[in-house]
Amino acid sequence: MRVSVLVVDQVFDSGLAAVLDVLRTADALRGELAAPPPAWKVRCVTPGGGAPVRTAAGHLVDAVPAAEAGPAELLVVPGLWRPRAEGLTAWVASAAAEPAVEAVLAARAQGARLAAACAGTFVLAEAGVLDGLQATTSWWLAPAFRKRYPRVELDETRMVVPTPRVTTAGAALAHLDLALALVRATSPALAELTSRYLILDSRPSQAGYAIPGHLARTDPLVDAFERRLRARLDEPLGIADVARELGVSERTLQRAVRAALGVTPIRLAQQIRLEQAVHLLRTTDLPLATVARRVGYENATTLATLLRRRLGTTPGLLRDRP
Repeated sequence: MRVSVLVVDQVFDSGLAAVLDVLRTADALRGELAAPPPAWKVRCVTPGGGAPVRTAAGHLVDAVPAAEAGPAELLVVPGLWRPRAEGLTAWVASAAAEPAVEAVLAARAQGARLAAACAGTFVLAEAGVLDGLQATTSWWLAPAFRKRYPRVELDETRMVVPTPRVTTAGAALAHLDLALALVRATSPALAELTSRYLILDSRPSQAGYAIPGHLARTDPLVDAFERRLRARLDEPLGIADVARELGVSERTLQRAVRAALGVTPIRLAQQIRLEQAVHLLRTTDLPLATVARRVGYENATTLATLLRRRLGTTPGLLRDRP
């Protein structure tokens, strides 16, 4: 399989390395399988006219100009170093991003499958190849992504979202999950072998890593709602009452939270309560029932059920962590 990894100046070093290391490890391990999949031929390409490309940490990466690389079955777009969402959206809207977007469109026209992680998902979305599809991105970039690309069905709680022709993944180190998912699409047995060699655990969700307060800062009304929730976390939540306290209608509050975060106010409150519950379980010896009451749940069973369903964990696992 011919794989092109699209690198641009300021590419995120660990993301690029993760993709290359996983795919090349998988290729090296093929011979250990009774029925190995085709070999992986991985190379870096650049949308610019020359090489090398300078990474965010200042390292130089040799890359073939995309126009000279020839067709590939798969094009992978790693993230790039943009620590603030507004800087990333400004970049994808600028002329500087046009060569990368054109390289994505050219690869799709040649029949290549596409994949991206973290900020790289913005390049795919800017090219329009995610319109009408389910996708994910880094959880902290989700509000900016949702605002700029409303035609994409974004679910930032998922670590990897595969579709028949496009695969997207979440935050920076989700490049590992993305690369392993690409191997799995070719050979589940090879993906299992590769994950064991590299000691890569399954991480299906980003939900346990997201910081609701950080996301809420993108909108003043949502920010005020989030702060009110945290101030009285152990009290029953009445959305209409909170909306009146904030001087808006319930519908306005619902719309603002949905537009900024893609969830309802009730779901945001649940995320905040679970975040605080995780913190208390990791840092205190309080009984589970006490933790549940402190975060607004009547009993320990309700909290334990939500931890399992929403975060894929249990009170015991949280307390066993070093």
